[in-house]
Amino acid sequence: MTTMTETSARFREFKMPDVGEGLTEAEILKWFVQPGDTVTDGQVVCEVETAKAAVELPIPFDGVVHELRFPEGTTVDVGEVIIAVDVAPGSGDVPAAPEAVRQPVAEPAPEAEPEAPKGRQPVLVGYGVAETSTKRRARKGAVIPGPAAAAIQAEINGHGAKAAESRPLAKPPVRKLAKDLGIDLATVTPTGEGGVITREDVHAAVAPAPAEAAARTEEAPSAPAPAPVAQVGARETRIPVKGVRKAIAQAMVGSAFTAPHVTEFVTVDVTRTMKLVAELKEDKDMAGVRVNPLLIIAKALLVAIRRNPGINAAWDEANQEIVQKHYVNLGIAAATPRGLIVPNIKDAHDKTLPQLGEALGELVSTAREGRTSPAAMAGGTVTITNVGVFGVDTGTPILNPGESAILAVGTIKLQPWVHKGKVKPRQVTTLALSFDHRLVDGELGSKVLADVAAVLEQPKRLITWG
Repeated sequence: MTTMTETSARFREFKMPDVGEGLTEAEILKWFVQPGDTVTDGQVVCEVETAKAAVELPIPFDGVVHELRFPEGTTVDVGEVIIAVDVAPGSGDVPAAPEAVRQPVAEPAPEAEPEAPKGRQPVLVGYGVAETSTKRRARKGAVIPGPAAAAIQAEINGHGAKAAESRPLAKPPVRKLAKDLGIDLATVTPTGEGGVITREDVHAAVAPAPAEAAARTEEAPSAPAPAPVAQVGARETRIPVKGVRKAIAQAMVGSAFTAPHVTEFVTVDVTRTMKLVAELKEDKDMAGVRVNPLLIIAKALLVAIRRNPGINAAWDEANQEIVQKHYVNLGIAAATPRGLIVPNIKDAHDKTLPQLGEALGELVSTAREGRTSPAAMAGGTVTITNVGVFGVDTGTPILNPGESAILAVGTIKLQPWVHKGKVKPRQVTTLALSFDHRLVDGELGSKVLADVAAVLEQPKRLITWG
């Protein structure tokens, strides 16, 4: 499906793209350009949120922005034109804006549009084609026809040049960072060449003055809470459930009530693993790799899967088959401002310890910056969720849809432990493994959990078993 059409020799339109992920719509989170701005091929013009992730959209041609078809916060169907660009500016008078310009208005939007016919639906990248009958979502904007449209468009065009001049200079990832941190770029002092605002400038704007920092008694959260959009009195706040968070809720309910979950627990002495982590941090072969207990736990799970391959499977309800996977795409649950996401390390089973460490570090940093792509979250086979970072001993994790097992890792702390016949302080943690009892019986689940615990207790088994 093409994402652009040629409205004339001069104007081109860019459509909400079909990225192949099985989603039929996306919400426009942020425009990075305004009418009158010059754009170049490959420049990111907006950020949209699908049910999987926030995605930045680059435009595939040069020109001057003529019209933004939808305001921020609007949910747009795949295939609809979102921006029109003048690809030959200065060649003549600009034609009048289209008869209908979508802008937010006070009147309520209709409840829903008529059902679309059953058949192939447009999709967003990586999710395949949805063969279903769907209802289109009601728009947050309304159509203003006739003279009102012309007046609004004239005002937009009139302010375009001023907006281009006054808009702070920053690359799209920097704008995204500022948005997540709640920083107005107009208040940031640029230090980059040509007056461009850098990531360091944004972080500097966040950092409190020494006196202010000394007065603080609590550490600020690492990620901003969702901005409340509607309040009822002073006693409650209502936050719409949409995008990634809505998809998470639906997936977790579907998983909990579809796959029969069983969870097993084991408490293990990981003192030797913690010593190994300390040694690896000083190893020159691990230079530049973020070494932490999660890295060893991930490797231990991969070893356990190799010894017990039946755990790495999926249930095919339509065909009533168990699908055995001969590769491991290792999911790592990550908390982000938009909710919990589970990107995965592709072919983790083939990676050495340094390679696995590099992949883990990149996955975590990308998730924290909100740049995880839909493709990075597709195709997972087994997942790890590290609840220990919150000081939690363990939990009963819900399976990621389409997977057969998920390992929860609790906090690692000193506890009295019987070691070589004597009670000593040892580093101890609790592991919990949830699995789909349709395809994983108690024996198989127990063997996998016991193998992970054995490796963490005696890390030399990474060599003898691996």
